[in-house]
Amino acid sequence: MIRPRRSLLFMPGSNARALEKARNLPADGIVLDLEDSVAPDAKAMARDQIAQAIAEKGFGKREVLIRVNALDSPWWIDDVTMAGKAAPDGILVPKISSVKDLNAIADRLSDINADNSIKVWVMIETAGGVLHAEEIAAASRDSETRLAGFVFGPNDISRETRIKMQPGRAAMIPMITHCILAARAYGLEILDGPYSDFSNIDGFALECAQARDLGFDGKTLIHPGQIVACNAIFTPPAEEVTHARKIIAAFERPENASRGAIQLDGQMVERLHADMARRTIAIADAIAAMGS
Repeated sequence: MIRPRRSLLFMPGSNARALEKARNLPADGIVLDLEDSVAPDAKAMARDQIAQAIAEKGFGKREVLIRVNALDSPWWIDDVTMAGKAAPDGILVPKISSVKDLNAIADRLSDINADNSIKVWVMIETAGGVLHAEEIAAASRDSETRLAGFVFGPNDISRETRIKMQPGRAAMIPMITHCILAARAYGLEILDGPYSDFSNIDGFALECAQARDLGFDGKTLIHPGQIVACNAIFTPPAEEVTHARKIIAAFERPENASRGAIQLDGQMVERLHADMARRTIAIADAIAAMGS
């Protein structure tokens, strides 16, 4: 079943008011954060607040992830232990650079007998993570890794590699497409990283459109004000959905049952276009079911 992931909003676990607000925001998903947005002396408190927030439920159809701290931090074991017991939809792990890192998370979740429904998402935001993206994605064939998808992290990649973050991200396109190809080769989802200048509405819209056209499933966000625009850009336009339904209807006609390609509105349409059309319809229907 396709699940819309147009917008996943980071919310600091140390901010009780933000955790409460997250229940009513129109994002497709919420990432309850223990990492960047939480000060070192607030990690334990944030951990407790996130566990309580999930126990209280009330997030509706929104997907709920917990972002833990990186494996080179002193907090990750306690974070993953809490997350495994709280049973969100998934755990987002930053700065994954190798299959070894992924296995460390899998081992910890196994040690605490975490529910199998909890998926693992990894942030590809290091030079090693980009270089090993295909190996990491391939590890999803081992069900014990629970790997469901990637989140591309441009800001940390920029910091580590010294590649400048410029409008249009031209210098990063090779890395982005490499990670997208790795994800798709193994049937994984992939989300774009956040756009930091949340006051730049036009710049944000351009980056969302770029992310959509590059093949990302959605975008992670750092401000609630970004949700509506992000959802709109990642929602298939009505005319695209209408055309998709027309393609499916055409192939379902008895005279086209055995044909690999047909003419429709003056264009050649192949079976692969029907497959693409089915996905467009499925994601549109899933979005409609969410009521947004």
